[in-house]
Amino acid sequence: MGETAVTTLEGREQTASGPVAEEKAGRRFVRRLRTPRRPRLWFEILLIAVSYWTYSLIRNAVPEQRGQALRNADWIWRTEHQLGIAVEESVNHAVNSVTWLIIGMNYYYATLHFVVTLGVLVWLFRSHPGRYAATRLALFATTAVALVGYYFYPLAPPRLMNGGNFVDTVLVHQTWGSMASGDLKHMSNQYAAMPSMHIGWSLWCGLTIFALASAPWARILGLLYPTATLVVIVATANHFWLDAVGGMLCLAFGFAVARLWYGALPYALPRWVPGPRKAPLLPVKA
Repeated sequence: MGETAVTTLEGREQTASGPVAEEKAGRRFVRRLRTPRRPRLWFEILLIAVSYWTYSLIRNAVPEQRGQALRNADWIWRTEHQLGIAVEESVNHAVNSVTWLIIGMNYYYATLHFVVTLGVLVWLFRSHPGRYAATRLALFATTAVALVGYYFYPLAPPRLMNGGNFVDTVLVHQTWGSMASGDLKHMSNQYAAMPSMHIGWSLWCGLTIFALASAPWARILGLLYPTATLVVIVATANHFWLDAVGGMLCLAFGFAVARLWYGALPYALPRWVPGPRKAPLLPVKA
């Protein structure tokens, strides 16, 4: 048991030790995991549901360090003033003065973050199965590293700053859906603004559409989506500009993980891959 017979050129039989055989089997298993395969629908639905539930659970379980979060927000605000990019308050007030526009942005913030991301995953699953797993891994790794930021760098959004003049647009206009304001604010960690996953996810969507879509208009929309999201997160006073930079860095980490695991960027992998092998049917004996 645990040994493999090996025949040499001289015809003499030798035995390979158990650890050597197990090491080879381990390498084959890892190589199999790193080979793109056609995804299974039931597994992907289960994986996405469990992953998002776990992400939400961990994110909301991070202690709400209000004092530190407010101090970090003050530091971010001062830093942006020094860099000359502290225009969030002006954007917030300007957009808030146009009622239909800010209400639309509130609903954009509350819904498209999930709808577009799930839509791109479904599109990849159906039209680019060979690239699906690697692209999904980039998204999952991006989200996972964001949890580290929430834990080690609690940050209050602009609308919660002490002495700030930002307008909480969801609260003022009484729109629904945002986990950051209104009746749902107690269900979400209010001090997990850095990094911005609205930017991380929207940029993932935009780059994926731009890289893989064939229609020029779709590729243009892919680039416009994260740009519009950046304006929305600032106009609604949910994030600073630098939160967006944090989201971009998380996405870069996510693509690096996918590149290391699959040996290529997700978009460079084959579009189509063979499906799972089925065991041959054995003849039924009478």
